This record gives sequence, C-alpha cells and structure tokens, in this order.
Amino acid sequence: MYLAQQDRVDTAGLDEKQSWSPPENALMMQGFEWHVPADQRHWQRLRKAIPDLKDIGIDNIWIPPGCKGMNPSGIGYDIYDLYDLGEFDQKGTRATRWGPKEDLQSLVQTAQDMNVGIYWDTVLNQKAGADSTEKFTVVKMDPEDRNNEISQPLTIAGWVGFDFPGRGEKYSPMKYHWQHFTGVDWDDASQQHAIYKILGQNKDWASDWIGTELPISGMRIDAAKHYSASFQKEFVTHLRNTVGADYFLVGEYWRGEVGLLLEYLKVMDYEVSLFDVPLLGRFAAISKMAGGDLRKIFKGTLVEQMPSHAVTFVGNHDTQPGQSLETIIAPFFKPLAYSLILLRSQGQPCIFYGDLYGINGGPEPQPGPSCSGTLPILTRARKLYAHGEQRDYFNRRNCIGFVRYGNYKHPFGLACILSNGGASYKRMFVGHRHAGELWTDILGHRNEAVLINNCGYGVFPVAAMSVSAWVNSQAEGRNGINRSFEAYEVELTAHDHAEEPEAAAALAAS
Repeated sequence: MYLAQQDRVDTAGLDEKQSWSPPENALMMQGFEWHVPADQRHWQRLRKAIPDLKDIGIDNIWIPPGCKGMNPSGIGYDIYDLYDLGEFDQKGTRATRWGPKEDLQSLVQTAQDMNVGIYWDTVLNQKAGADSTEKFTVVKMDPEDRNNEISQPLTIAGWVGFDFPGRGEKYSPMKYHWQHFTGVDWDDASQQHAIYKILGQNKDWASDWIGTELPISGMRIDAAKHYSASFQKEFVTHLRNTVGADYFLVGEYWRGEVGLLLEYLKVMDYEVSLFDVPLLGRFAAISKMAGGDLRKIFKGTLVEQMPSHAVTFVGNHDTQPGQSLETIIAPFFKPLAYSLILLRSQGQPCIFYGDLYGINGGPEPQPGPSCSGTLPILTRARKLYAHGEQRDYFNRRNCIGFVRYGNYKHPFGLACILSNGGASYKRMFVGHRHAGELWTDILGHRNEAVLINNCGYGVFPVAAMSVSAWVNSQAEGRNGINRSFEAYEVELTAHDHAEEPEAAAALAAS
C-alpha cells in the first residue's frame, strides 16, 4: 500500500514539474480470439476497424500468427510454413485462415498510415502438417517434467519432413528434416502419443525475414518457456541490431511464479517484456473469492516488482473458456480488473478482442462485449485522464481506490474506487486546484455528483461489486467519452478477392 507521507499533499506545482507518465499512455489490443470465423476475411475486418480502434485509444494491435497453418482453418500456431503469408497454394489453400497476403499488406499499410503499430505473433518452436515422415532416435520424456527421461533410446517415425512444394525455394531454400527439431509428440510407427526428445546434434532454426516484408513495430514471442533461452537471446539481439531499439518485444512465458519471470528477464538482459501471468491469476482468484482482499491484488505480480517490463492483461485467446490455459474471471470483476490495468500508472496494458467484440464460439460463447460495454470508456479515459502522479488508497479489504493527479498536457486527473463487496465510499484527495468542482462517474454506475471541498477532497461512492471512475464533469472530452462503439462488418466485393475467385464464389454462395 502506498500513501503520501503528508495527507494534504498539494498538486498545484505538478503542472510546472510536468510529472512523468508513459508516452500518451500507449495501449495494445490483441486483435483476435480463438473463434474468429475461418472465412479468410479477418485482415479486412481489422483494417476496417482501425479508425474506431484509434478513436478509443488503441496504439498497437497484436495480430494472430499470419503464416500458413496445417490446414485452411489453421489458426497459425499449427504453423506449416514460416515463409508463406497467404501467397502460395499449400495445405489446400492460398490464403491463410485470416486472409491472403495482399489483405495483410493492406492492413499493415493502413495501420502505418494511421500511426497504429502492428505486433507480429511469432511462432518459432513448433511446426505442423509435415509432408513426410522420417526415422530418428529419441527418448521418451515425462509429460509432467519434460527434463526427466523415462525410456532408453528408441527409433520412431515422426512427421518432420517439410519440403514446401507450393513455395519451392522462394524467400528461403530451407527444408526441414529431423535434425532441425528437438522433439515430437507422435510416433507414426507405433501410432502412439508421447513426448519424444530427439537425440542428435546440429539443430538449426529458421532465419528471420518478416521485418523485410512488412513494416511491423514489434513481436510477441510465443511459448517462450518451451525452447532455448540462449536462442531467444540471440534472436532478440538480432532484431535489436536490425530494426532498432524501439522495436517492442513481449514474451509469453506462462508461469504464475513472479520469481521465474524475473529470472527470465535477467537472462534476456531485460530486452523484452513479459505478460503478467501472476496478475491474471490474482484477478481470477480474488474474483471468485467471497470477500477477497483487494489490498493484495498486486502482491507477487510482475507489475508490482518490475512494472516497466510487465504487460498487464485480463484475458487472451489461450485463457478464454475451453482453451488450454483457461482462466476465468467472474463477469462482475472484469470492469474492476480493466480499471486496474488501464487507469493506473504501472504496466503496459493489453485489452482482449473477445472482451471488446465478444467471443464467437466455444463452450461459453459471449455474443457481445464484456464489462457491459464500458471497455471503450475506460480506454478513452486512459488517454484523457489517467496521467501524472498516482496516490493509492488501499486501506480497506473490500474497497480500494486511487487518484491520478494529471500532468501539464493532461491536467484533469481522475479518482477511481472499486468494491468487491457492498456499496461503499472513500474520501480521497484530488488536489486544491479542483476545489468547488463537480465530479461525476464516467462509467455511469453512480448518478450523483461529488463536490470537491475547499481542501481538495471528495467523498466518492461506489456501488456493490462495482467500479466507478470520477472525473470533473466539465473536463475536456467528457461529452464524447461515452459515445457508442459499434462492432464492424465487412462487405466483400468481387474486387476484394479478385485473385481468389474460388474463395469469392464460396463466400458468395454462403
């Protein structure tokens, strides 16, 4: 818990000091969820959505893996060819699940024109849809501890031959054989699933090329804990040397123990950021716990211990219902969680496509946005008001709050109060310069106005199991912060798929 040493701290001098805040409060969005339609139009969807996403404060979009998967509906983590972005007729399709290469290029160009960065989801430790089997020597590994051998060496037949007949040698002459892999999970000879570690030397990796084809601004490194940290370090160094120090890199190192994340960051010389998995776990646990202690919401998290390298999030494609890392946050708690990552000064937040637009399938479809549609209000509030010094009021188990005091460029500030219990209130200091102002809840959960007294204090209420974000009712941007944010639709024309007549005909028939 942080409290100012003197209760009556005056913020009048903050404007002159131009107190620090992250550049324009940069915000990332994951631009897909697991059940986005496999209609080869998603690049078009995202391109059409960019103006509206920019309007609500999105600066960077993490797009799904754009390389050819093992079949036409492959989501990209089942990667077949790193060098096929929807250009070659392979695995039954020219386009990827998301669309042809031309649509991807158009998406990236539109984003660049609007000063929105594109983050590529890079998958380097797995391949699928091989063209042929080969025989090689392995040992079985314990599925619960992949460092523990549980067999003597044996010979298996694995799907590890990749010849890329549709692409040939364009972009790269590299073909894959057993020597280029460290493990497989299927023996075609015995028809058995297991974790097989390949024995041998000279394991090679594919060379990087995507940055020469598309003007992307960063990368997400998929499954970082599952392959060589030394290779990752070499890969990151190569990127830094070729595309620059500002290139954003975030690793998916899925461990709930913050110490392991800190160790990985040290190994990587702090050249990458990491998703704050421990924080997601705290959100999920406290949301399901009657009377969970909100004062401990950041305890043992990366954003608590190394905020400059923490990408904070409330959900993603792997954590949504039915997926491998399913992590369910109670619906009432999602607005609280998003308030804690979007309106505070620490961390680099990422919002989830499924929370903004809905989830299209799975065991628990979500036909519309989560947070009762308030997520765009929170993202706009981040840009307009969540700036400057921060003061925490984490002094009650089931009701916490914090204040952002604003800075020279964004002077209005805000006060946020959260409850995971009954209706409550909190007396918080917003600054002498706000004396006499009326503050209202931008989320609309409370209808009354709060009068800031002559000492700069307000008594801010919150409804039961809810969150309210209070801002001066006359602050710049208040009239537009609640404007509607609509889901987008994509209308196809013959021109859109001029180079894919079969796809256009199939879509027209549907």
